[in-house]
Amino acid sequence: MSLSLRLRTSALLGLALATGLASPATASPTATTAVTVEEQRLDHAVPREILRRSGFGDAAPRLAEALGAARSYARARAVVVREGTALWRRAVDRAQGRGPAAGDLSRDDDRPLYWARLGMTREVREWQPAFGLPDARRAALLDALERTSRGQTDIRFPPGGEDVKGVKGVKGVKGVKRVLVTGFDPFTLDRDIRISNPSGATALALDGTVIETADGPARVETAVFPVRWGDFTQGTVERTLRPWLPKADLFATVSQGRVGRFDIERTNGAWRGGFPDNENIGRTGTVPVEDPAAQPQWTSTTLPYRDIVAADTGRFPVYDNTSVTKIPAGGTEPVVRPDGPTPGSAARAGGGGNYLSNEIAYRATLLRDRLGLHGTLPGGHVHTPVLQFGAGNTTEVTDPEFVRNRLDIVAQVRAIVTAAVSATERTRG
Repeated sequence: MSLSLRLRTSALLGLALATGLASPATASPTATTAVTVEEQRLDHAVPREILRRSGFGDAAPRLAEALGAARSYARARAVVVREGTALWRRAVDRAQGRGPAAGDLSRDDDRPLYWARLGMTREVREWQPAFGLPDARRAALLDALERTSRGQTDIRFPPGGEDVKGVKGVKGVKGVKRVLVTGFDPFTLDRDIRISNPSGATALALDGTVIETADGPARVETAVFPVRWGDFTQGTVERTLRPWLPKADLFATVSQGRVGRFDIERTNGAWRGGFPDNENIGRTGTVPVEDPAAQPQWTSTTLPYRDIVAADTGRFPVYDNTSVTKIPAGGTEPVVRPDGPTPGSAARAGGGGNYLSNEIAYRATLLRDRLGLHGTLPGGHVHTPVLQFGAGNTTEVTDPEFVRNRLDIVAQVRAIVTAAVSATERTRG
């Protein structure tokens, strides 16, 4: 346990035990009130078990020790960048079978990364160095930790003439396609704190890998995003994707959607529906972006959805989802339209709803269009099936069916990406 956790008062522990969850409505103002709702969940038994059974429980204490030895802000920032990057690489290596598993949780599990990151952000949030740490600098440290530990600063498409990372003999020449895939953290944790997100697991499984398509190899780079409205408002999607979309041959934002099916979302809407995020904050209104005067109500996928739906990608059915919720031009009430939006309509939900999965799809495809890549860059959103535990499991953090479902979903996303790249090249050819 880290120094700051050892110094946490018994009052806070008693509060967590008494309420079951230290929420904003129940937390009392103490020296640790800066701790976020997400970080407070670390005091529950399930996150502690996940960290223990994955070996990732040492990440936050190691960061705390290194910060304790830092004698300047510059050194503290270097420590945060190093440890954040190391956490991402460690999670990727574990998911891809490199190094010891360090625990009995299956390697494909995305949850150790999520909970270890929160332990690290809590350490930074509570750290009080002797040299002083103004709020702006603490925020900068937290931002650096978030970005590095999510793979957002680790995206590297192979340059020409060099081996593709980790695969000798596969050269980074023009013929190697470049694919960008994004995932999300677990969410709805107050419903079931055991939740895993298959899109995050997919990001760990695919990062830096090479997939073989009908038109040759494709290198995949990935990143994971938070389930927080505030981060999206601050432009985390655009900041991460803007340097790489012009260099990519295809991109797919991925999130967890409906039970038992994949959806290729045809249309994305410029509307936030207010469902609470991982900080238990809701936001309702038009998706806030740069240059709102030129903001469209709808954006569309440029993924080869017909080819993806027709391909044999795995055991879950894959649908071309064209439904949206709109307010018709001149109308006042939202209506569901199965065949997409009509001219002049206002968005109330894209095919993927009006939560952050729709928003990342909207932001990524709007960025694609604003970069002038609509006609040349295939990209859009893929919704995975809901990841379910085995029948009757209401308390255990894992079970064989849970693992099988996650592995199957990850494998099917890989197959969908493979089908999409192959179809794109056939069309271009």
